[in-house]
Amino acid sequence: MTARFDVAIIGLGAMGSAVAAHLAARGVSVIGFDAHFPAHGLGSSHGDSRLIRLGYFEDPSYVPLLQRAYANWRAMESRLREDILTITGVLQIGLPDSKIVSGTRKSSEMHGLASEIIDAKALRLRHPAFAIDDDEIAVLDPQGGYLRPEAAVMGYVKLAATDGAVLHFGEKVTAIRPEAGGITIETATGRTSAGKVIVATGSWIADLVPELAGKAMPIKQVVAWYQPTDGFIATPQRMPAFIRDEGDEGSYFGFPAIGVDGIKVGRHAHFMEPIDPHAPNPPVNARDTDLLDAFVRHRLPTAAGMRVRATTCRYTMLPSEDFLIDLLPSDPRIVVASPCSGHGFKFTSVVGEILADLALDGGTRLPIDAFSFAAMERFIAAKGRGVDLENPIL
Repeated sequence: MTARFDVAIIGLGAMGSAVAAHLAARGVSVIGFDAHFPAHGLGSSHGDSRLIRLGYFEDPSYVPLLQRAYANWRAMESRLREDILTITGVLQIGLPDSKIVSGTRKSSEMHGLASEIIDAKALRLRHPAFAIDDDEIAVLDPQGGYLRPEAAVMGYVKLAATDGAVLHFGEKVTAIRPEAGGITIETATGRTSAGKVIVATGSWIADLVPELAGKAMPIKQVVAWYQPTDGFIATPQRMPAFIRDEGDEGSYFGFPAIGVDGIKVGRHAHFMEPIDPHAPNPPVNARDTDLLDAFVRHRLPTAAGMRVRATTCRYTMLPSEDFLIDLLPSDPRIVVASPCSGHGFKFTSVVGEILADLALDGGTRLPIDAFSFAAMERFIAAKGRGVDLENPIL
């Protein structure tokens, strides 16, 4: 006899584990499947730290979701009695008219968020870890900081299981078969039936959602850790987490010395290098480390010294670099979640709530219109017509 659940979740990484916890807390019968094990290294939820910030330069429309995410993270911490989110402040550094600096100021002003403009001279005195050009400024988001991704995923798994979710790790889903009476989920070991299905499989999402083939592109992302030459100025109390706009060279992000390995640094989307999601993560090579070493020498000269280690993770990039959180147009019993594009982890706690709403109610009161299949197709069509898409939100 095939087991029957209200909702089945495929993929128990950040988003999948979060929605499992949200659904189980609502008393829904939930089963979850993952081909691997919690917080594994083949996804986008490992590496000790993830940035979180409120003054969102990408687009002000993200801010209400972030405000909800902060509240949900704190509620999770309260229940787990464990720290997941740490406030250090986040510095957004660049020229005054750069995308990151101007976008952060716009979001902060539009939503009345606390922020502080710091000129080059003041930044050197207050935060000597950073090398800054005379014509650059920084915008401090005092509510920014970092999340612990492995602890967050494990925490959501624990909460989901505590509230009755059935979680199968090391069991890959091979097919989703919509039928009149429900949806059958097939694995190598059996079949399960559910009223609704949520697909949140990260870089493998096109395997089960063929509509995303050629649109959800897994890429290689590399980060590295450096031992500070001056441990005093690299502490979280003196060195906020940061994002740095380097113009045509892209943007870099980093964290103070919050663990034994020291300061963590990466470039957003790295070399935008596509990878095969079914193969192991490609190794870190000399080109990868040369890029990050050069940035550290130039922009963190007194704070970061010897590189201790470097590792690869994955981004799953959508055409607009926004999220996809929507019902599958061909079958609204299937909820599709690809909220990454290299900036999704901080939203995990609110995306879990949104996905639960979509699975149970077919909609949500939270603002996600920009993250639909229709919005993605409009973006692709506009790009094909040569429209200038400075702002990806449509």
